[in-house]
Amino acid sequence: MCSSQDEARWRQGGCHCGAVRYEVECPDGVEVSSCNCSICTMTGYLHLIVERQRFRLTAGESNLAAYTFNTGTAKHLFCRTCGVKSFYIPRSHPDGVSVNYRCLDDDPLCSARITPFDGRNWEHSIESLRPSASQDGH
Repeated sequence: MCSSQDEARWRQGGCHCGAVRYEVECPDGVEVSSCNCSICTMTGYLHLIVERQRFRLTAGESNLAAYTFNTGTAKHLFCRTCGVKSFYIPRSHPDGVSVNYRCLDDDPLCSARITPFDGRNWEHSIESLRPSASQDGH
């Protein structure tokens, strides 16, 4: 998840052909997730998840095609021209946006820590990320 510990700034990214463009606000040091589910493994997607207000689609909304599977919660968005999924609405954060770290422009972030996420066992993995009742005071 993109944290606000460092000073955040807007960075640009998009698909391969340039039809879909966006801006994302995040600091230089971020944590990105490498998920082992079927779609992320096949596409090499690195998740930089941000709150919706830290994402702005600047071009290509009409050029996006949606793909859903399994629960239908995640909205995988692809460029109709080049087929690249540069961002999407993730199942784990349906009120946020997952930006493909690899689709950010040539001004790379200073540092990205890549952490694994076991998407093949999604339900168990997402539960392990949530605070337990003893940790959140309930």
